[in-house]
Amino acid sequence: MKRREAREKAVQILFQFNFDKELTVELAINNVTSEPDEYLVSLVKGTLAKEAELDEIIKAHLVKWRIERINKVDLAILRIATYELLFDKETPTNVVINEAIDLSRLFGDDQSRKFVNGMMSNIAAAIDEQ
Repeated sequence: MKRREAREKAVQILFQFNFDKELTVELAINNVTSEPDEYLVSLVKGTLAKEAELDEIIKAHLVKWRIERINKVDLAILRIATYELLFDKETPTNVVINEAIDLSRLFGDDQSRKFVNGMMSNIAAAIDEQ
């Protein structure tokens, strides 16, 4: 599975947790794919494990918004991309941002694309400063 496909499936997997907090990672993954690869599993488990930390970073870059108001698909995309920026040092920052924008195009609307683009640009700049 290519990383782009893994990211698409990760959005679908993480989205499920908005509706069923008792869902297991394995069941959520199996709801989306019968053949998960190592990167997909790592991305999903890592994002879920670091969700509170990722949400704090996302919250720090919101202007006149609360994280609860963010579209759930956009939030999943932001979490995945922020996780990759922080913990996947193999993937260049511009690739992570472009992939997040592409995911927002695929799963969202024009407003989602603009929102994700702006948020990820700001988050990436802040992470680079650290």
